[in-house]
Amino acid sequence: MEYFQEIENDQADISSSSSSQNPAALDHFVAMGFNEKLVIRALKENGEEDTEAILNTLLSYPVTENFPSEDPCPSRASFPYEELSDCNSSCADLEEDITVDTLSRLTGMGYQYVDVVKAIEQCGSNAPLDELTDFIFASQTVKTDTNAPTLLTPQKRKPSFGSIERPRKLVQSVRIRDSINLPNNMIGFGIPGYSTRVTKREIPKLASGPPYFYYENVACTPKGVWDQISRFLYDIEPEFVDSLHFSAAARKRGYLHNLPIENRQPLFPIPPKTIHEALPSTKKWWPTWDKREKLNCLLTCIGSAPLTERIRKRVESGTPSPSDIDFVMKQCKKWNLVWVGKYKVAVLEPSDMEMLLGFPQDHTRGVSRTDRYKALGNSFQIDTIAYHLSVLKPIYPRGMTILSLFSGIGGAEVALHRLGIPLKTVVSVEISEVNRKIFQDWWEQTEQPGQLIHMDDVEKVDYPMIRQWITEFGGFDLVIGGSPCNNLAGGNRRTRDGLQGQHSSLFFQYYRILDTVMYLMKHR
Repeated sequence: MEYFQEIENDQADISSSSSSQNPAALDHFVAMGFNEKLVIRALKENGEEDTEAILNTLLSYPVTENFPSEDPCPSRASFPYEELSDCNSSCADLEEDITVDTLSRLTGMGYQYVDVVKAIEQCGSNAPLDELTDFIFASQTVKTDTNAPTLLTPQKRKPSFGSIERPRKLVQSVRIRDSINLPNNMIGFGIPGYSTRVTKREIPKLASGPPYFYYENVACTPKGVWDQISRFLYDIEPEFVDSLHFSAAARKRGYLHNLPIENRQPLFPIPPKTIHEALPSTKKWWPTWDKREKLNCLLTCIGSAPLTERIRKRVESGTPSPSDIDFVMKQCKKWNLVWVGKYKVAVLEPSDMEMLLGFPQDHTRGVSRTDRYKALGNSFQIDTIAYHLSVLKPIYPRGMTILSLFSGIGGAEVALHRLGIPLKTVVSVEISEVNRKIFQDWWEQTEQPGQLIHMDDVEKVDYPMIRQWITEFGGFDLVIGGSPCNNLAGGNRRTRDGLQGQHSSLFFQYYRILDTVMYLMKHR
């Protein structure tokens, strides 16, 4: 136990200088499950401002040193499942298998260190994140039901140091984790022209705004993803909306937010709702057997020239066969092809997509055609989110300060601008240089009076930086964003691996930053 022999006097040293120390730092890491003496040692080595360095230092200590007073291998009776392997190996053996990356990610999500270690021990160091989190929740559920005292029993703690305590719905175990079902009509809590489905909802006190938050992702995700998103974002019910109710193109998305839902207002003028209203020149060439009135979801890629040529050959006789019509319709629906001449289909132009998504004309002009399609395919649908955000206008008549995560081409800011809400300060976190350029150009062309701050890497947004922004700007009114849907969308069969995917795992960065903002704002 050399670590403890070296730090016998550390706690006294820190206590004697408590006037210059932040006790929240010690509370925070102890609450995460780290041994108090090791936390004190890490604080002395790194100071109290660099939370990432403190965490990395703690993770570098041997696992056995973190739990010297506990049995390193609890009996099988401590766990609920018979299929779990016998605990024949020591925790020292486990140390070689535990990766710092997995520990860092899970503890960064708010799970206690001790729970993470036990989950990895049972599930394996290569287990996906959702399997590990499910094990932790299932174990906590069983312990809650049986009152069996084990290391996995949830601990009550006060919120501290950039992480606020969220009441977990422990009854949501693995067996019922897929409780969130997508509605057929996807009108959310209500849309213009439809009766409101929900007139009032309860938001947990810890999640009530301000600050407000708004998170978007693709609606049709792999099994259990939206339950997991909801669990992390304070167990709030997601709102599922298809943008075909607001435009001529479908866009099935889920929105999880703590915004009020009363007195929403649509953007004016009301955008075209059908293909022929949006693209009137196509009506002349539209065949009678193509019954489409709406386009499918706008993608980041487009159909090829050889495909459009194949379609022309299938229909140029003027009386295509049923099999030809079936082939053509499948391709037109998949790639959103429209009729632009006699027997001639074409892909949507970037300017068409801008209009369908609610962006101003030429919003993405100035970058390559490929980059324009990619940027637009990953963006918000302006009319849809503006309807949700419209409730903020009477709350912030003098303007808002925004933290925009994975901002893309500024869809959230365009929506707020069109609503007439002044943008006082926007901190935009976006890795794509192309997207940052598009957003910057719009900011300058619309002569925004406020301040735009660009960040290119979300991992650089740490606790001290967020605290500095809140001090400098007086806090954030809205934290808005949506992580890429590459690993979630149904069309992606190769890497559709859920929230632990390379791109969609950015959701956990959204949660990390939001949780820090919520804590700092509520404990100023």
